[in-house]
Amino acid sequence: MAKRLPWSQPPFIQPAPGPLRERFQQTRFQRRIAQAAEALEGWAINPWRRFSLLLIVLLMALVVGGGLGSITGALAYFDPVSALVAVLVIETAVRIRGRLLAGRRDRLILQLIDMARIGLLYGLLLDGFKLL
Repeated sequence: MAKRLPWSQPPFIQPAPGPLRERFQQTRFQRRIAQAAEALEGWAINPWRRFSLLLIVLLMALVVGGGLGSITGALAYFDPVSALVAVLVIETAVRIRGRLLAGRRDRLILQLIDMARIGLLYGLLLDGFKLL
């Protein structure tokens, strides 16, 4: 009998073999989301369309970042909460980016997440420079 290490799983909690470990059944909603992402990827094959889409996402995130900083700056007691939300959003985008790089399938989605992250960060920085 092999010696078990203290941090290893007990023998009665083993993952189930076979089809239980496979992927769950896809719902109609999940299929539609996948089809929408593929349609957007096909639409953005044209470089000008892709550039315009990325620019729109960047500018929208810039506006959201500036608005977040302005609104919470005017209220004055939401500053730590809004900073926490902004950091969580940016860090979540970084984590999602790492997973998408591993798959290397959706390059457009990766670029959209990057543009949103950059726009949010620059919007917050621009609003911070206004306060100086």
